Amino acid sequence: MSSSDNKNNSHSINPAASEDGISKGLANYGDRGFSLFLRKAFIKGAGFTDTALERPVIGITNTGSAYNPCHGNAPQLIEAVKRGVMLAGGLPMDFPTISIHESFSQPNSMFLRNLMSMDTEELLRAQPMDAVVLIGGCDKTVPAQLMGAASAGLPAVQLITGSMLTGSHRSERVGACTDCRRYWGKFRAEEIDAEEIAEVNKQLVASVGTCSVMGTASTMACIAEALGMTVPGGASPPAVTADRMRIAEQSGTLAVEIARKRLTIDKVLTEKAFENAMRVLLAIGGSTNGIVHLTAIAGRMGFEMDLKALDRMGRETPVLLDLKPSGQHYMEDFHHAGGMATLLRELKPLLHLDAMTVTGRTLGEEIEAAGPGFKQDVVKTAKNPIYPQGGIAVLQGNLAPGGAIIKQSAANPKLMEHEGRAVVFENLEDMANRIDSPDLDVTVDDILVLKHIGPKGAAMPEAGYMPIPKKLAVAGCKDIVRISDGRMSGTAFGTIVLHVTPESAIGGPLAYVQNGDRIRLSVEKRELSLLVSDAELARRKAEKPAVVPTAQRGYRKLFLQSVTQADKGADFDFLMPPMTGVVPKVK
Repeated sequence: MSSSDNKNNSHSINPAASEDGISKGLANYGDRGFSLFLRKAFIKGAGFTDTALERPVIGITNTGSAYNPCHGNAPQLIEAVKRGVMLAGGLPMDFPTISIHESFSQPNSMFLRNLMSMDTEELLRAQPMDAVVLIGGCDKTVPAQLMGAASAGLPAVQLITGSMLTGSHRSERVGACTDCRRYWGKFRAEEIDAEEIAEVNKQLVASVGTCSVMGTASTMACIAEALGMTVPGGASPPAVTADRMRIAEQSGTLAVEIARKRLTIDKVLTEKAFENAMRVLLAIGGSTNGIVHLTAIAGRMGFEMDLKALDRMGRETPVLLDLKPSGQHYMEDFHHAGGMATLLRELKPLLHLDAMTVTGRTLGEEIEAAGPGFKQDVVKTAKNPIYPQGGIAVLQGNLAPGGAIIKQSAANPKLMEHEGRAVVFENLEDMANRIDSPDLDVTVDDILVLKHIGPKGAAMPEAGYMPIPKKLAVAGCKDIVRISDGRMSGTAFGTIVLHVTPESAIGGPLAYVQNGDRIRLSVEKRELSLLVSDAELARRKAEKPAVVPTAQRGYRKLFLQSVTQADKGADFDFLMPPMTGVVPKVK
């Protein structure tokens, strides 16, 4: 070892050394000098030199998993991020966290979102790093990471895994998962046979990556960029493209820059950033899940979501993005059309252009840097939108005193002003047992009601997209009004009311809806009303008071004790700081 190496080594274990890089967050043995000495001894066992250990340390979350094809490109992304970090003079350190896939999480992925956020937060706190690159893609992973990073407070860059490519079934372009639901609906209606549904099953997911439509994963990718948390252009490149790898390399380089600038996440996740993200959520016809996740991320920063103000914002924000399920295209088409820069350029009059981004430049500066744009047909103009108002509307009434959500851009216009008879399912098991029964008393004019699938009732699964009763589907019914306290996939479509708050499991009015009750839905008036007198509702509540679910042990016990309602983001109450502001501030 050279004399310079000895000198560097002596300096690096000095108890007075700065708390950056490898010296950050030392384990406490009662002797800081020994703590650093011991840490360096162990890390040198992996072959690191003193020169390497003097660089800014950049953490990289490894969320790859054999159970998570949405993150199937994680190994390549990590290598590209490492390259970017080293080119910028940093030291990359990848580490594993929980990985959640929508189809491989029991009872559902929402149950594990808060756990992943805790895992992310605690590892960011526990391990020495000056900045972090968060690799996420599948529905709950990006919000979990942003929630955890918001609480940890480090400089952070979000890297999206990217969407899958589209496939082809009998010359028809298909992609998960709107087409999954469309073809399954055809199968249930006996329009296609078992052989064809097996054929299409092989084509719906043509590569690794997230859903290729404007589902929750694509919504959160766009929201992450709108928040200013990604490399510009980071939302849209498909997973298996060179563009995605270049974004990954740039993310590593950017992480080193923000580490040196100490551009912490609170300087990016401001009230203005959240308002911009809400504009984008409305303009892309984004997933209704985006509201729950944005509320949770904002809550970690001390901002409370004002759903009424969000609805007012929606009335002046048209849907501009022509993607399924609200439109016709797929994410790779959005990327070819210029991605988020094209959308943001069209939304400029409605955005806070002075909001800071993770690049250290404002959103307005990044839009200008992206250039003037070009002719394309995926992002429409404000004068010729896909839908005149934002994709999501907020409903209220005696059935949802705390609010409910409907994705109006994916609903049947004929059903958005509707009054019908309630056909009630008490829980998921009840629905599964009766939905296909030929004896089910249901018509196309009725309203399906599913209870006990809210946060405490069933960890808020994506069961709000109730199947059309078999007898109606076979007769040609394609949509029916459905109401629940759960969620639905962002890839789904139909006249579906979700997130009814308070939920039925804690005694919300939804718990007391009975078969035959009349319900009125008016999207125009933003109304969701149970046409039952207050006195009758009070009688029903007194007759059968709510029994809130509990558990004896483990994470489920923690979840049921601590999870908040949908209007608070379904986060854990003990993870949320005191609220210091409200978003959006729309009058």
